[in-house]
Amino acid sequence: MFINPKTDYAFKKIFGSSESKDILISFLNALIYNAQPIIEDLEILNPNLPPKIWGLKDTYLDVKAKLNDGTLVIIEMQVLNVLSFDKRVLYNAAKTYAFQLQSGEGYRMLKPVIALTITDFVMFPQFEDYTSRFVYKERTKNVIYADGELDLVFVELPKFKKEASQLETLTEKWIYFLKFARSLTQVPNTMDSIPEIHHAFEIANEANLTRDEIEDLERREQFIYDQQGAIALGREEGREEGREEGEKNAKRSIARQLLDILDDETISQTTGLSVEEIRDLRSN
Repeated sequence: MFINPKTDYAFKKIFGSSESKDILISFLNALIYNAQPIIEDLEILNPNLPPKIWGLKDTYLDVKAKLNDGTLVIIEMQVLNVLSFDKRVLYNAAKTYAFQLQSGEGYRMLKPVIALTITDFVMFPQFEDYTSRFVYKERTKNVIYADGELDLVFVELPKFKKEASQLETLTEKWIYFLKFARSLTQVPNTMDSIPEIHHAFEIANEANLTRDEIEDLERREQFIYDQQGAIALGREEGREEGREEGEKNAKRSIARQLLDILDDETISQTTGLSVEEIRDLRSN
């Protein structure tokens, strides 16, 4: 059995720990550079696992790395389609870009930022492709502004439909790993020949984890299922009592489960409810 790389703890353990450098290089080359060996070296920044509090992300960024040319890459695996998530992606990318400068440094010191976002839900229903890439462009002439300085890359897992026997490219194999590793009992033959993917499966193997780690991961996974269930319930209620009120109830349900874990501001950012609404829930 393998742990679910779609949970924040497991994702960072596989891709962002001190032993993951080879894995992350292969993964980023596959998802950002179409499997071309553009990245030769990188430094994983803050290679620490999230705190052992289920349901809590210590940061919205699961993994952060600096490439050998100075480019910063921020990576997030997002399972729940929370309100204004698209704005959050842009905010994190812009914040990472701006916060590079130390006091007294000029703008010429700024390095490019690539934000790689993997979602377990569909963000862009207007696109059929499971990968998409956004840069700043002039609206009418389609001219790129500040080429490569801020690059948003998205991978939507639900759009990926290939079976293990159909995998051809390194990109497809990594996406398959993200989407299906939890349901596998052994490494598919089409993937095991890739040393970095083999290494990722080794880290993800439950046999190599402590009992505490497994229990923590199971709690996190159950937390995700509970939130997905609450959202689905809200949508079902929305068909009966109005979509807007139904989704509002789903957000309240999620918020109630977070009251003992997060502060009001973070719950507000996660659910889309106002801080005042969170305080009302807490007081009641």
